[in-house]
Amino acid sequence: MSIDSWSGADEAWERPQPDRAHLRQDLWLALGAMVVIALGAELMRSLGAFDEEPHGIPWQYLAMASLAALVAFRRSRPVLVTVLVGVHMLVTGMVLPMTLSTLPMQVLYFFLIFSGVSWARDRRALVAAVGLVLTLMVAWLAWTFALGRGVQQMMSYFADEVPEQIGLFEVPVAVVGFTLLNNVLFFGGSILLGQLAWNGARRTAQVVAQAATIEAQSARLRDQAVVAERLRIARELHDVVAHHVSVMGVQAAAARRVMDRDPAAAATALSAVEQSSRDAVGQMRELLGTLRSDDVDPGMPPAPAGAPVPPGDGAGRSAVEWSPSGRSPQPTLAELPALAERASTPTCRASVTVVESAPGAAARVAPPVQLSAYRVVQEAFANVHRHSTARSASAVVRVDEDADRLEVEVVDDGTARVGTSGTGLGLRGMRERAHHLGGGVEVGPRTGSSGWRVRVWFPLDGRSRSAAAPASAVVG
Repeated sequence: MSIDSWSGADEAWERPQPDRAHLRQDLWLALGAMVVIALGAELMRSLGAFDEEPHGIPWQYLAMASLAALVAFRRSRPVLVTVLVGVHMLVTGMVLPMTLSTLPMQVLYFFLIFSGVSWARDRRALVAAVGLVLTLMVAWLAWTFALGRGVQQMMSYFADEVPEQIGLFEVPVAVVGFTLLNNVLFFGGSILLGQLAWNGARRTAQVVAQAATIEAQSARLRDQAVVAERLRIARELHDVVAHHVSVMGVQAAAARRVMDRDPAAAATALSAVEQSSRDAVGQMRELLGTLRSDDVDPGMPPAPAGAPVPPGDGAGRSAVEWSPSGRSPQPTLAELPALAERASTPTCRASVTVVESAPGAAARVAPPVQLSAYRVVQEAFANVHRHSTARSASAVVRVDEDADRLEVEVVDDGTARVGTSGTGLGLRGMRERAHHLGGGVEVGPRTGSSGWRVRVWFPLDGRSRSAAAPASAVVG
């Protein structure tokens, strides 16, 4: 690992500048440090430790005050503080060695080097500053040992005369080794702990940034869920209104034509108009009620139509599509015969056939897929009434559990009416439903005969498959 990589010089992240609260804290900390090192010096003085100090009390307090003052800038000017600490240590060690050696002064030196490493924003400048401090300390120790006076002075701390060898090392070697070990632990420890603190701040900043990103993405997902729910409701409203209004128009026209010669047939057609209007109002009330529901947790996005849910409730009843308000179930495959009956008119007969690979297979299809298949048949029958001269329209729904596939095919035997081209929203809604549930669509004229053909397929659980059927397309 290179120095740049270890120190963070190659990282793009930069530790933020301290705010005013931090600067006030450092100012108070500097005053506290001055009190502590002054107290330590006076206690040592009372023990006679400063009797041989070459300079007097004013110089000692100048050294202590200048070092304590650096605490106030440890976070705002960390690289400069690191350099000044090295210079201060060198000068104080040569001029006031006993002042330097007091424990509060040593702790403060350690703390300032630690602060410089942990708060430096320009990591390359920090590497240069730390290198300068270490060079100064090594040069000072080498110069002291080279003169010989350093070893003799250190040995005199143990006894007035040079003691005989007791341990593994000779006394001069032990003195030099002990001094080097202390300096390695002192400078190495302050630098290592400072780097660990910087790494911790960087990781914390990354976690905060990731949390902000996740929150922003969650907000976008909630917005997308809201849009998806609005599109779902728009599709449902289109299918409900288009189908029922189309049936009502056809039935009303049929009643008008046969009112004079066949009142019974006219009454039947008008009854169909009445029933279709009630169904339309009821379904629209259910759909619009989801927009006003207060039962949805505001912290959760709306569940999208087509989200797979377990089929059935374990008691033989078919599950319903997700509903935030617990309203009546949405249409299922079991209601297709009733749909065909309502869609039949005196001029066009509609029929639905459900083919199952095994008994009860249709009831086991995921509710969103059942609803989408129902809406596809409903929209196809409505299109036949609006745009075709067909006399019959038939829908076949095939449920194949072995192939994990539900297929809807609707065909008619008519030709397109002139001047009845639609907006395309119905076909677009079919494609959106199929795509959302992992299926596909084929729409176009029937090959070899008159009429129109709509074919839609879904996986039974409504989940997308990597090897799904061909992409939806409009042919013809």
